[in-house]
Amino acid sequence: MRVFVTGGTGLIGSAVVAELLGNGHTVLALARSDASALAAEAAGAEPLRGGLADLDILRTGVAQADGVIHLAFANDFSSPVALARAVAEESAALAALGEELVGSERPFVTVSGTPYAPGRVSTEADPVPTDGPVGGRGRAVTAVLGLASRGVRSTAVRLPRTVHNQGTGGFAGLLTGIARQTGVSGYPGDGAQRWPAVHALDAAVLLRLALEQAEAGTAWHAVADEGDKVRDIAAVIGRRLGLPVESVPSETYGPLGPIFAADQPSSSAHTRQALGWEPKHPSLLEDLENIQP
Repeated sequence: MRVFVTGGTGLIGSAVVAELLGNGHTVLALARSDASALAAEAAGAEPLRGGLADLDILRTGVAQADGVIHLAFANDFSSPVALARAVAEESAALAALGEELVGSERPFVTVSGTPYAPGRVSTEADPVPTDGPVGGRGRAVTAVLGLASRGVRSTAVRLPRTVHNQGTGGFAGLLTGIARQTGVSGYPGDGAQRWPAVHALDAAVLLRLALEQAEAGTAWHAVADEGDKVRDIAAVIGRRLGLPVESVPSETYGPLGPIFAADQPSSSAHTRQALGWEPKHPSLLEDLENIQP
């Protein structure tokens, strides 16, 4: 299958491209810069120059592909305005990609976050949030799944709060960056809240399986660790960086503060049973031992 991939040179995307190429697919990768284009070529993909805001380029990519995996996101969490702008850009891109696929029965795999289920572990049957700081992403992904009724084999792989590789990535990576800046390995509240996690190489396998096998309109959980306590994550970061570990105000994390403070464990039992997915790479707490002082 020739697969059009957005975000193909990021932490997750580079793993996905390698997974696709290693399993007989070819890849057309959206590349927003010369550096990204060179990285895509070096990985064995064909680059298509353009960014997420270039809707005509996105349509061109779809027209040249047998399927689409969407991973790109601006990842600007510096302010509520910046986050809203990133969500709006992605929403427009998803709409353009989806419309180009209508009636084709081709696979369209997008990503979202695992949902929050008050008082319990969330499952694939739970809806993603459509309000709050990232509610716009939930609405856009819900619309993508709705394309199942319009001849698109659309599916969503829900990624946990931390997708990691070699000690970097996701919310844990943000905690590490803030610790380096502030001199404190912090966590919001009492740190008992739990975050799910997955290694990027395991997530890449699930994204490929969804592309190849998933039925239209379905959602899957790329969860290896159901929930690591945030204070345990901060403790490893603090030890690796030689910094004190303590509770800090949730405002430390800007617009993500309310999300960082929430207990949000998640299960992938249905995904493992239905798609035969089995994570094999190091857990988050093991992988964080790769952090360098």
